[in-house]
Amino acid sequence: MLSADFKSISDLKEAFPDEQSCIEHLERLRWNGLIVSPFDPNSKVYHCKQNRYRCRNSRKYFNVKTNTLFYNSKIELQKWFVAIWLITHENRTISSIELSETLEITQKSAWFMIKHIRHYFEFEKNSGEKKKLKEKKKKIDEIEVVIEKDRLQLVEWLKQLKK
Repeated sequence: MLSADFKSISDLKEAFPDEQSCIEHLERLRWNGLIVSPFDPNSKVYHCKQNRYRCRNSRKYFNVKTNTLFYNSKIELQKWFVAIWLITHENRTISSIELSETLEITQKSAWFMIKHIRHYFEFEKNSGEKKKLKEKKKKIDEIEVVIEKDRLQLVEWLKQLKK
């Protein structure tokens, strides 16, 4: 999500100085100029005020944070970006107390962020592993088909030898 070009928190804050720049970055990452409704991918989308959009078919409002890690969070996106960078960049684990002091938020909010970020990245890792397992299962199925064909050919060959 965040580029590895950032060497420090100040670099990250300089790249994303306010909430609007964070929202624009998320929109580029998520939609790349083609906004799609999370409620109906085939629906027309209307641009509304305050970075909101409206799905024509479902008539529901949404924004770039809908159905993401940041959904319904009152914590600023810049703080989320810093937390993600700290958690994914550091080789050691970061405590909620340390994160709360760095971001100037409560320890409870920092704990909430760490929990959600770790859960999100664990889900991404597990979904990649599931794809690998599906590919392995497909290869096993293909091998079983080949073995079955070889077995049938062997049975046919044995029948011919008996004659």
